[in-house]
Amino acid sequence: MRALWRGAVLAESSETIVIDGNHYFPPDSVRREFLRESKTHTFCGWKGDASYYDILVDGEVNADAAWRYIEPMEAAQEIKNYIAFWKGVDIVEVAEQGK
Repeated sequence: MRALWRGAVLAESSETIVIDGNHYFPPDSVRREFLRESKTHTFCGWKGDASYYDILVDGEVNADAAWRYIEPMEAAQEIKNYIAFWKGVDIVEVAEQGK
């Protein structure tokens, strides 16, 4: 899977975890140079507290368009520090080479 915004590849991985319709990307698959920590936090009753990022590409800002659970609740431990995207970020499937 690949996360794209304004032509930039924000993340790419064949090992995303899908929860509630969102692809969560492993931390090492995300290009952090496009992310800036936001002051926004939200709470999910079964996942816990989410911390947000703004996405910055070529001077454009997509506020609070990525999030992660730094200390998720027990039921969501598998997505600890994984990053998901929304607000216009395209999540597309990438064909594997040779197939």
